[in-house]
Amino acid sequence: MIERTVLITGANGQVGHELARTMQGLGRIVALDRSALDLADLDAVRNTVRELEPAIVINAAGYTAVDQAESDKDAAFRLNAEAPGALAEECAKLGALLIHYSTDYVFDGEKKDPYEERDAPNPKNVYGASKLAGEQAVIAAGGPHLIFRTSWVYGARGKNFVNTMLRLGAERDELRVVADQIGAPTWSNTIATSTAHVVASGLNAPEADYWNQRSGVYHLTASGAASWYDLACATFEIAMGGAAPRVVPIEAKAYPTPARRPLNSQMSNEALAKRFGVRQPHWRTALELCLSRGGGVVRSS
Repeated sequence: MIERTVLITGANGQVGHELARTMQGLGRIVALDRSALDLADLDAVRNTVRELEPAIVINAAGYTAVDQAESDKDAAFRLNAEAPGALAEECAKLGALLIHYSTDYVFDGEKKDPYEERDAPNPKNVYGASKLAGEQAVIAAGGPHLIFRTSWVYGARGKNFVNTMLRLGAERDELRVVADQIGAPTWSNTIATSTAHVVASGLNAPEADYWNQRSGVYHLTASGAASWYDLACATFEIAMGGAAPRVVPIEAKAYPTPARRPLNSQMSNEALAKRFGVRQPHWRTALELCLSRGGGVVRSS
């Protein structure tokens, strides 16, 4: 019997790196980083899928520089919309499942309660618009797909808020951090573990059309909510203790950025829990686990 192939893109990224580990045992894992598969090259994207003939493709690559996207729109849409569309079209031809990650930034943040999948997207920045276009391209391809919207991703690798805070906290006595933008800080390991759980449930299911029945958009974030200020304070408390800098809460308007951010990025995880039985840890619990594993630039002695 030929072992199924699981293709992971963006293997050196925060989520891709974790996926390469959590997906072990669920097939022949082919994890490609940008040097092996650059999603900006759409011909290479299509040829790679045709050559590997995977049963599952997990797209963990993308353009994530939110502020830079404002002046680099073409690149953002190339990686976040056109490339997922090409992947989805090739997967549809094979009948392969495509798992694609999207973002809370598809919403405008004006809702008071957590967003649900049925809420209408209305992105406020180029990054969010490019990710929404990617969702639409994946759906339009017509193949089996799972689109996981996540938020405020951090982990031991790469550029993210937690690592930035730890670096700056070791250099400064005081930091000013936005306190009126609310979301769910989500550990990259949580995303990868949840994805592996969902894939395993489908592989063990008796229905031949399991993925077609469950195709759609799902929210996948940590439970609970926090501001950037809350996240910074928790990060310093866990990782640095008494050596932590003073954190001063500020309003978003006092820290202008090229890209506008939604004030409310909370998203409900209930659909994912009901459909796949996946419950997410509280953001603080996940943060403690991440930092205990060395998931930060600076560690207290």
